Amino acid sequence: MTTSQQADPLIGRLVDGRYRVRARIARGGMATVYVATDLRLERRIALKVMHGHLSDDSVFQSRFIQEARAAARLADPHVVNVFDQGQDGELAYLVMEYLPGITLRELMREQRRLTVPQTITIMDAVLSGLAAAHRAGIVHRDVKPENVLLAEDGRIKIGDFGLARATTANTASGAQLMGTIAYLAPELVTRGTADARSDIYALGIMLYEMLVGEQPYKGEQPMQIAFQHATDSVPRPSVRNPGVPEQLDELVLWATEKSPDERPDDAQEMLERLRVIERELGVTPTPTTAKTTVVPMRDTGDQTLVLPGIPTATAPAPTADAPLDNATLLRRRTAHRRSRGALLLVLVLLLAVLAGGAGWWFGSGPGSKLSVPDVAGKTWEVAAATITKEGLTPVQGSENSLKVPQGQAIRTDPGAGSRLDKKAKVTVLISAGPAKHDIPKLDGMTEQQAKQALVDFHLTLQDSVPLFSGADSGLVINAEVTPRAGGDVHECGEGCTVFEGDQIRLLVSLGPVPDVTGLTVDDATSKLKAVQLNADSSSAASYSDSVPKGRVIGIGDREGGGNWRPGDTIVLNVSKGPEPVTVPDVVGKNLAEAMQALTNAGLNPQTSVPEIAWSLFQVTGTDPKAGDSVEKNSTIRVKVSG
Repeated sequence: MTTSQQADPLIGRLVDGRYRVRARIARGGMATVYVATDLRLERRIALKVMHGHLSDDSVFQSRFIQEARAAARLADPHVVNVFDQGQDGELAYLVMEYLPGITLRELMREQRRLTVPQTITIMDAVLSGLAAAHRAGIVHRDVKPENVLLAEDGRIKIGDFGLARATTANTASGAQLMGTIAYLAPELVTRGTADARSDIYALGIMLYEMLVGEQPYKGEQPMQIAFQHATDSVPRPSVRNPGVPEQLDELVLWATEKSPDERPDDAQEMLERLRVIERELGVTPTPTTAKTTVVPMRDTGDQTLVLPGIPTATAPAPTADAPLDNATLLRRRTAHRRSRGALLLVLVLLLAVLAGGAGWWFGSGPGSKLSVPDVAGKTWEVAAATITKEGLTPVQGSENSLKVPQGQAIRTDPGAGSRLDKKAKVTVLISAGPAKHDIPKLDGMTEQQAKQALVDFHLTLQDSVPLFSGADSGLVINAEVTPRAGGDVHECGEGCTVFEGDQIRLLVSLGPVPDVTGLTVDDATSKLKAVQLNADSSSAASYSDSVPKGRVIGIGDREGGGNWRPGDTIVLNVSKGPEPVTVPDVVGKNLAEAMQALTNAGLNPQTSVPEIAWSLFQVTGTDPKAGDSVEKNSTIRVKVSG
């Protein structure tokens, strides 16, 4: 895992109690994509999470939800599936199909230009997916190589419907033209409207780029590129790559006509024309099981993408219903263009207005302002250098954060994407880590009172631990804190200092352990079982002069110390009755001495000799005899001679 991924607070997090985030795989202007595990269905998915600074923006939230709804309406093997959409606290997310592999942009970056079979294979799949969208009344609005996914198993899918909307809602103001400028249809530049034919224009530009290895229009500023889209005609790809067949030349020109009315009506019509070209060229999109060419994935060392090799299929014989040849189509379009000569003057005037507008835009209008870069997650040094490079003035600020590690940027003020005058000040809020708080004394509070007292400290409250104690039932008798940054658990019942994000659990009294002294073993066991304590009467027994045999004297200490807890097993000390006494050996002793010795031993000695004469007699034996065990206070008959 890279350093940046280790610093990402979402990695390792369980989103919405279901999706365990594993690693970050992509980051865009609106969201970050992670690979995650759906714990409920036990499968890998792609989790698209909206950037935190956009989560409060209702426009972006609406666009995010629109992507889920637009993609979910489509059921096509060439469209990335969307499984779920939801909100977990401040996190807005989409759950999508996980496709390990690379994008078309990465493939073109490695190969520069693609072969004709590769181009046809990819275009056939993309057009199939987009045709499904157009049939559902959805305009993608952001067709570009970055949104074409090439999976390891050979599948080709189009994704990221973040700008998609219904074909009937096709108005977009200049400030809302969020599609990539290099693929922007002329009508979006001049009128701000888009429909399915605007997607076709973007496909034509993408087709040109795959065949030639670069985009048809270049410029240092976005407005320069937009100006060329509105005024220039896309050249034939064969001018830059003589290996491009005439049929693909014509397909590019048809898809990139300036007037939407002269383009294919939708992706299905363009796909049908591409299928005719495939038959004419003898090229068939290679299925997954065909001979393949392996392209290595970026910086992983793994082979990730299987692309078709050059097909060897032969073209079928033309039929009577075959479309017109390309030369005829070109002649018809040329004649049609001549009929529009009167419109050229209007176009020239429009271009003059656009040129004047571009001068104002970049001279004193919004184009002269600078955009605040996104520096979230960077150190102050890196963030300051990035902002300075953009021509703005960085100012350091500080703010506590539970999610962003200490020393990294949380956000900027004004926020990322804001447009400011040159050298304007931008405050970078650097995380000071979690805030520190002093917890009040919790002991003696009820459990609910203690939980309420902890609400404002942003701690992770673990399940309370019930314990038997001398305190009344329901009262807190202690609290234990586990530091978020690691370290020993420490007590907090009498109050302590904590940091936001630390874990805390309350120890709550269940009242005292029931008194079972004097009860039978069965009664004591039942009484303890009623409070979820187990009883063990087999391992401890004691003699007792006060507790009858078979009844409980008391309970032992808890193994390991501390308070008894529900589920613990308590050892019962069961009475064996009074302790037996061994009859001492007094044979040969003076009777007076023997009587005293037996009395001292806890026995009741008896003799027929009057006490006044005890000193005159000697003991010859006892009944019971010496060494026998008898109960305490037992009668011992002393035999004498004399």
